[in-house]
Amino acid sequence: MTRIIETLTDIADHYEVIVLDQWGVLHDGCSPYPEANKTLNHLASAGHRLAVLSNSGKRAKSNADRISQMGFSANLFDTILTSGEVLWQDINKSVVQHRIFFPIERTVGDSIHWAKGLDVDFTTDLKAAQAILLMGLPDDTNLAEWQRILNGALDLRIPMYCSNPDISSPRGSKIIEISPGVLAHEFQKRGGEVFFYGKPYGHTFMTLQRTLGVKSSYILMVGDSLEHDIAGAHASGWDSLFVSGGIHRNLFTKVEPQKALRSLTREKNLPLPTYLIRTLK
Repeated sequence: MTRIIETLTDIADHYEVIVLDQWGVLHDGCSPYPEANKTLNHLASAGHRLAVLSNSGKRAKSNADRISQMGFSANLFDTILTSGEVLWQDINKSVVQHRIFFPIERTVGDSIHWAKGLDVDFTTDLKAAQAILLMGLPDDTNLAEWQRILNGALDLRIPMYCSNPDISSPRGSKIIEISPGVLAHEFQKRGGEVFFYGKPYGHTFMTLQRTLGVKSSYILMVGDSLEHDIAGAHASGWDSLFVSGGIHRNLFTKVEPQKALRSLTREKNLPLPTYLIRTLK
């Protein structure tokens, strides 16, 4: 049964490294959560190793800058790893062979900034592309807007690399329900080939674990997504702390925590987290 805790310090001594999700744990996409910075500084000053594992299509450095802009010192973290960084490294090491991409991005220019240092090209002509790079989606987008692109890619039989598999994400007081993972799963459902980078996929978890040099039983994953953070940690042998005040906050303000958690995990056939906390503190 999941144990409900009041503060992260209650369990921190059980682990060599505490790995934190970014959106929904450290900040809401617009502002840091009230006690997050104080908590991390307290843990770091007590000698705990901290890391960030984020489903962001951008590189690690871009996310380190974002975290700093939110008021968190990048020096708090041993490692900041993103799904976009893992894909960049796989292309750089020629694990991924495709070199001409049709970009789908939150903001025009994100893909070009991400690709600095890589021998790749981008094209807005789907017929000239070897693959789709799905980094992000503009806010307030909807699935219907992308059907022409999906249809074209299916006809051409070109694959998709999804470097942000999130289904939804927080933006201040609201939840963005159409995140890149929705588009990627729609493409896969219709027969398209998708290479997923990020949580819950094991490649990203194992990349971070190798970087940290720690056994799986000594790592704690802190996240607000049962489908990504918690399921991925469980499959990788990590313990997990579920933050109920993130993307699922509306449900947990209406229903008793254990009951809400059981309902969500049964509905989606997901593993229970090791621990539950309302917000990072």
